[in-house]
Amino acid sequence: MTGYDFRALQERWLPVWESLGLFAAHDPARERRYLVDMFAYPSGDLHMGHAEAYAIGDVIARYWVQCGFDVLHPVGWDSFGLPAENAAIRRDQHPADWTYANIATQAESFRRYAVSFDWATRLHTSDPSYYRWTQWLFLRFFERGLAYRARAAVNWCPADRTVLANEQVVGGRCERCGSEVSTRELTQWFLRTTAYADRLLADMSQLEGHWPAHILTMQRNWIGHPPDYHLRDWLISRQRFWGCPIPIVHCDSCGEVGVPDDELPVRLPDLRGAALAPKDVSPLAAATDWVSVPCPKCGAPARRDTDTIDTFVDSSWYFLRYPNPAYDQGPFDPAAVRQVDQYFGGPEHAVLHLLYARFFTKVLYDLGLVDFTEPFRALTTQGHVILNGAAMSKSKGNMVDLGEQISKYGVDAVRLAMVFAGPPEEDIDWADISPGGSVRFLSRTLSLTTRVPAAPAAPAPATPGGPTFVGGGRGEPTELRRTTHRLLRAITDLIEARRLNVAVARLMELVTAAREAPADDPALRETVEAIAIVLSLFAPYTAEEMWSRLGHPPGVAKAGWPTIDSALAAQRTAVCAVQVNGKVRDRLTVPADITDADLTALALASPAVATYIGDGTAPPRTIVRAPKLVNIVMPT
Repeated sequence: MTGYDFRALQERWLPVWESLGLFAAHDPARERRYLVDMFAYPSGDLHMGHAEAYAIGDVIARYWVQCGFDVLHPVGWDSFGLPAENAAIRRDQHPADWTYANIATQAESFRRYAVSFDWATRLHTSDPSYYRWTQWLFLRFFERGLAYRARAAVNWCPADRTVLANEQVVGGRCERCGSEVSTRELTQWFLRTTAYADRLLADMSQLEGHWPAHILTMQRNWIGHPPDYHLRDWLISRQRFWGCPIPIVHCDSCGEVGVPDDELPVRLPDLRGAALAPKDVSPLAAATDWVSVPCPKCGAPARRDTDTIDTFVDSSWYFLRYPNPAYDQGPFDPAAVRQVDQYFGGPEHAVLHLLYARFFTKVLYDLGLVDFTEPFRALTTQGHVILNGAAMSKSKGNMVDLGEQISKYGVDAVRLAMVFAGPPEEDIDWADISPGGSVRFLSRTLSLTTRVPAAPAAPAPATPGGPTFVGGGRGEPTELRRTTHRLLRAITDLIEARRLNVAVARLMELVTAAREAPADDPALRETVEAIAIVLSLFAPYTAEEMWSRLGHPPGVAKAGWPTIDSALAAQRTAVCAVQVNGKVRDRLTVPADITDADLTALALASPAVATYIGDGTAPPRTIVRAPKLVNIVMPT
């Protein structure tokens, strides 16, 4: 770690980035790209799973920024839910106290982790300004007969004392707490997902090749085929407090009556502590002053619905509000809303969130609110971070603390280790990861700047007919320059294919090439600058420090992706070891497709070899393995 003070880099560059506002999406002259990470639940500080998921998404967001796109990379919190309510019961608090304290903690950790969010997009689903529109959308579903109340046999979780949708029961147990689920006969609210079963199946044709095949297979199997579909209508009632109130009033004369739009949001009453304890009915039922209201139709005494809405409803449309979360004329801004270009998240949501979001989008299309029928154009799923082959959990005592890892190794080393560990879709076993190795690589990479003059040199004199290179200069291509363009081409292709771990491996090759090149190589500056730009996707603090030491103003994140010379990138070369009687006497850089005959001629013509083969009157025997080896066998 000599000479690499990651704490100093983090303290130096984070406030500079925040002052520059590098990732605000606001340039209508540029093509928009929209990238969304499945948003976090604020159950505490960020954990190792967050570290992996957001590092992967951030690489693509930063790459698109470097490529010149106007990138919308938003941030928000799925902030309703049972963990906050249970914590409030234990602490004799309101769930909002625990929720927003955790959001503040996570927001600070996201900033330190250097995720390229546009913070102007920030939203929380538990804000009245958000759940007002969840209620508004529920009422539109209700008016079309897509939200209805019926008595039915439902899944009951005895631990959380609330009903569950079929999709939330895994192997007969609650997908959240693991309790064995029983069946009860209850009157509950449903959304008519079965009305869209055919379209949910048919529209998968839009996703082929853009979503992981196994995710599409899981959805097809869950939905099923005519005539017994496996899919059932989505049960959305919950008998808990910390959720969006259902905007329905029950009147003895008028029946179920929607709350008028101008009276939204129906806000939660101020319940806390023991008043939130589950009693097989929603805690809202005990808030008699809140429950008792006049019927919106006839004015007679009536009662609010006392259930809340499943939090998966909140997350079925949040990506539509991100482009303008302050919009107050509807759930989302029609001038800004668009399909997500790239979505990142866990495969465990294959038949929960992803299915529900697809259903919601199709209903909104039918309502004339959006002009697309699928929410996410492309989907990348990431694996889990495990330890010694087992899922991390507090009960097993095998949790790895992200904060401790960052304090020990730094943000950049943890980010780089996460991405380099393997393909995004595979699990990462932290026992096999070496963030210390990442620190050493970053230290070596940063030290490259000592081999380059502090200020950018004047452009090299133009060579007639010579190509223009990354750094803007012209001249005859050196081997380093060829290697740089070849590896930049490979890195670009690998990032586009989401093979991020291999892209890091190619970056490491480029660093090695730069370290081994002569200090007077005219391509050295452009190579090190290219390394800084590529490194900014994975390790932004170190990359920014490199950029500064190379004489540039802050903002390597928007320096622009290096221009790749296709001709140079295509010139594949190899290093050939020339041996005499098995001992290496020279190394030649040769075209990768060189013939055996041409390689033999070059080897025999080498001055370094001539000393060992005499006057050449007796042609020696040669063993050739083009392009890597020529062994000249001389009689002893």
